[in-house]
Amino acid sequence: MTLEFVATAADEGRRLDIVLSQHLPDLSRSQVQRHIQDGRVRVNGRDRRSSWRLTEGSAVWASVPPPPERRVDPEAVDLDFPHVDDHVIVVRKPAGMVVHPTDSSTSGTLVNALLHHFPDLNGVGSDPERPGIVHRLDRDTSGLMMVARTDAAHASLQAQLRDRSATRVYAAIVCGSPPASGTIDAPIGRSTRDRTKYTVGGDRQRDAVTHYEVVQRYGEKFALLDVQLETGRTHQIRVHLTHIGHAVAGDATYGKGDRRAVEDAPPALRPQFAAVGRQLLHARRLAFVHPSSGERVAFDDDLPADMQRIAAALRGANLG
Repeated sequence: MTLEFVATAADEGRRLDIVLSQHLPDLSRSQVQRHIQDGRVRVNGRDRRSSWRLTEGSAVWASVPPPPERRVDPEAVDLDFPHVDDHVIVVRKPAGMVVHPTDSSTSGTLVNALLHHFPDLNGVGSDPERPGIVHRLDRDTSGLMMVARTDAAHASLQAQLRDRSATRVYAAIVCGSPPASGTIDAPIGRSTRDRTKYTVGGDRQRDAVTHYEVVQRYGEKFALLDVQLETGRTHQIRVHLTHIGHAVAGDATYGKGDRRAVEDAPPALRPQFAAVGRQLLHARRLAFVHPSSGERVAFDDDLPADMQRIAAALRGANLG
């Protein structure tokens, strides 16, 4: 792929690798730096270092090879399937499992396991590394996912996500005591400080809408929420809840949710929070129009064991 652009006034004085990363959002900053080091990037016709400071009007040229296609092998990993038919699979993704192969996770993913159970998924959809996948959950988020088993089902489910007719509801244990209900309508983009994170505003922001309702309060320090996505941006729930000051408990990436949860918990419960090791976020409900029957179907899931333990401990702590 060849990329050419002219540095704008906003790019004045900024590092070459940072600006180029904004134009190549699918690449990590380290990958961009490697391409610069390999001589695949020029500024005004000359090789420059990653740290080169751009000036307005500089002509940047980059020739970036397509990433090598990864082979996704089936792996015999047990999974739970609340629903399976010839068109759609509903799978319960465990916390700690990446959905599809990445540069850092080439095996042990949900896709590897799905291909073991359903070899016919191979070739479904346009991405050979993500057969059947129409949406994702973060690695440390557990819960229900829908997977398409045919190209027609894949197109239908993706369309429902685009037109926002599919329903996705999450359970989240959050820090603090938010209002009884609310809607967070705040565009999300990549952080310009850390390309692995997202933030309200940020680079190349896209509209993002999240609805929430308090299910139970545990004093003033914690609450259990139902959270419904209207849009589906990367890390949306975690970013939005942090934005309103109520980070998901256990979230080490956003809002210091892991540290806040331990510090705010009663002393007797702090070891339990410290041992969770993930954000307390679970995709508990899916509803969509079945691609074959045309009927609206819904699937609900209980809280996973770790969230049940924390919720029970908070109820038993009599926090008021």
